[in-house]
Amino acid sequence: MITLTATVLDTPDPRALARFYSALLGWPVVRDEPGWATVRPPDGTAGLSFQAEPDHVRPTWPSTTTHQQMQLHLDIEVDDLEGASRRARDLGATLADFQPQDDVRVHLDPAGHPFCLWIRT
Repeated sequence: MITLTATVLDTPDPRALARFYSALLGWPVVRDEPGWATVRPPDGTAGLSFQAEPDHVRPTWPSTTTHQQMQLHLDIEVDDLEGASRRARDLGATLADFQPQDDVRVHLDPAGHPFCLWIRT
């Protein structure tokens, strides 16, 4: 058996990023240690983990050849794109300057990781 349990994001403050995603997704924090934190949906399926990385460099969106490039991003489906975008910003996300599509809003979490809120059209 092979089971994906989490996607792990490096961050200078794992606990803070776990609280951000917990509030954004409505998932509880199920592991909270000084260098590691995890949020997981109530059904126990794959969640997000956050690992301490004191030398974390915020990725650049859109990517350039002279700065840290985005290595992955999260896609989060929402029912209300503008409402979810406002909520993400209220929680500490930043709306990215570059928005490639009308039905997607690219944000940067507090550690700079890009994530997309999108609505099915």
